Amino acid sequence: MDVAVTDLFSPNRVIFELSARTKKGVISELVDELEKDGILTEKAKFLEEVYKREEESSTGIGLQIAIPHGKSDAVLKASLVFGKSSTGIEFDSLDKEKVKLFFLIAVPENSDEIHLHAIASICRLLMYVDIREKLKKVNRYEDLIEIFNLKQGDIIWNY
Repeated sequence: MDVAVTDLFSPNRVIFELSARTKKGVISELVDELEKDGILTEKAKFLEEVYKREEESSTGIGLQIAIPHGKSDAVLKASLVFGKSSTGIEFDSLDKEKVKLFFLIAVPENSDEIHLHAIASICRLLMYVDIREKLKKVNRYEDLIEIFNLKQGDIIWNY
């Protein structure tokens, strides 16, 4: 099944300024959006999966980005929640920097490797500093999707 990252987004699952100030708080706040949007059958079960994944190794990948994710039968359909923090949040990132951009990926247990493709797509796009800066400033869902629809030729290649 070929799924574009933009297919996983929804205007109902975007937080342009997170209120949480801790790693667990951020994950919980992002998961709340999945629950509100009817994506989860059991919030606590999915939340536990995401926390368990974080214990294996932090999904704070560096460059102020975190991509927490979980695979669970509590998830009805593959989905993504975008959240950002203007001040940054300690997230045990690989580079020890605070995280400002969060992408929570939720996939059903029986999904192929949708979450791995989504993570790869997000990472490919976010390796460009101009894309990261645009995302830090975004405050409308339509602009978020427009950024993710950029083609390679549209991206300025500075690192």
